[in-house]
Amino acid sequence: MRMNLLRIILLLPVFFFCFGSALAADKVQEWPSYALPEKTKPPISVIKVINIFPHDPDAFTQGLVYHKGYLYESTGRYEKSSLRKVDIKTGKIIKIIKLAPEYFGEGITIFDNKIYQLTWMNEAGFIYDLKKIKKINKFSYSGEGWGITTDNKNFYMSNGTSVISCLDPITLKVIRKINVHDGQLPVININELEFIKGEIWANVFMEDIIVRISPLTGKVLSWVDLSGLYSLLPDATGIDVLNGIAYDKINDKIYVTGKYWPYIFEIKLARHY
Repeated sequence: MRMNLLRIILLLPVFFFCFGSALAADKVQEWPSYALPEKTKPPISVIKVINIFPHDPDAFTQGLVYHKGYLYESTGRYEKSSLRKVDIKTGKIIKIIKLAPEYFGEGITIFDNKIYQLTWMNEAGFIYDLKKIKKINKFSYSGEGWGITTDNKNFYMSNGTSVISCLDPITLKVIRKINVHDGQLPVININELEFIKGEIWANVFMEDIIVRISPLTGKVLSWVDLSGLYSLLPDATGIDVLNGIAYDKINDKIYVTGKYWPYIFEIKLARHY
């Protein structure tokens, strides 16, 4: 499944905010895009950067979710994994819970005033009280844990393959499985997940894209190319791959970041090719 080199335009708005300061930017810039499948049928989405906010550059972001003005973040790495409550505008960590050294933190979601956090290879996850950010329970599942999201009825969970499992949020039993596909091609390495306007948005591990997925059929609805964001990041050897999607449903705002990225970007879809 290799690939055409396409072009995508990242439109910078007249104003965006970085560390609380407004910076003027009114030009259109172009970058080479992520190489998409040769026979891709869904459109390729163009993004607009609305705001830029500070983000802990030491955070190996594995999961990101928005709730009532704050971001909740799961970070990975053995001996360094954590769950955090973060102020969006300042990047300040309001509260942090560190995982035991044998756990590698992964995706998170919020359901019924609880935070659910996956771990990578332990077949175990943790449940936290949302208000107190306090661990209250533990749950188990089969296989690896990568990403998790909810439509407030079910959980959707990825394991790094092309399959997303739909789970009952109470029993945490698998209801059905969704095979993610672009035409006849399976889309593998499905990673961090977010439910946005009836769609599952997913990072693809090691790629600078988000894939928009139908939760009913697994069909790819469009590809969102974010490779242009790297030109807005500082030249630093520690910066890792794109990972982390959060959605503010009330204000219709989408946030994205990456592992060891110093910024969180608020983006909008501008148009499609």
